[in-house]
Amino acid sequence: MRRGRAISVRQDIKREWDDHYWWSHDGVRLHARIYAGPTGSEGAPPILCMPGLARNARDFEALAPHMATRRRVIVLEFRGRGESAYAKDPMTYVPLTYVQDVVALLDEMDIKRFAAVGTSLGGLVSMLLAATQPGRIVGAVLNDVGPELETAGLERIRDYIGAGGSQPTWIHAARAYAELNGAIYPGYDIHDWLRITKRTHRLTQEGRIVTDYDKQIAAPLRLPGGEAGVDLWPAYQALGDVPVLILRGALSDILSKAAGKKMATRLPGAKLVEVPGVGHAPTMDENKARTAIDGWIAELPAA
Repeated sequence: MRRGRAISVRQDIKREWDDHYWWSHDGVRLHARIYAGPTGSEGAPPILCMPGLARNARDFEALAPHMATRRRVIVLEFRGRGESAYAKDPMTYVPLTYVQDVVALLDEMDIKRFAAVGTSLGGLVSMLLAATQPGRIVGAVLNDVGPELETAGLERIRDYIGAGGSQPTWIHAARAYAELNGAIYPGYDIHDWLRITKRTHRLTQEGRIVTDYDKQIAAPLRLPGGEAGVDLWPAYQALGDVPVLILRGALSDILSKAAGKKMATRLPGAKLVEVPGVGHAPTMDENKARTAIDGWIAELPAA
């Protein structure tokens, strides 16, 4: 592993993570950030963080170091995002391939048991890991996602994913991102939009600002019949009796209030927390989300 690259212009600030790279079974070089955790936590199951569809490890740049005061944290980037390489075959941008990539990382690092924090796509992968790797997940945070998803929200995502050009400056990019996502974070000011834009975009060698993912991740979503759903309730219920925190954005068009309540009744260790004033998905930097996550960590097994 090599030390993470500094983003700040100050040279005396030490990064809180190490970079780790591993290879998928089909030869894609993948990236994760590793936060070591406090001394004495080495035997505790680590927390594995998985971002949403078009997101990357920077989504957890505030939450990960906070959780790492309690135990080791691993923030991975799915293929085609951030520092993970783009796949040659766009048809591998599907949840079951992401599951295989995650399992390859866990096996390489000899991680027998872990807790999962997944936003949107990351939450779907968490449920599929519970179904395919029985007994391996000791707890899960499902951030604005579940086995029942709203059609309107999925259509909104399908309409914009993979589209878009470039912007000349970060301010231009932030304003464009705000125009697209204003209904999701209605309370944001320009500083908030700059922060989230820098999490989701990157600077090209030509000096332009673009979204930080392979546009081909949209290809499987646009296949005929791609909207046909799969029953994910068995995968959700495979989480069993471990601590499960369901975060729902109060304005979400992906996870309905009714679906969230239904999820909370289906598992004995499940708890639903609604994050006010945001849609899909909470950043998990919100006070209510952070407090709920702290409580969830306290319920995880120590070894």
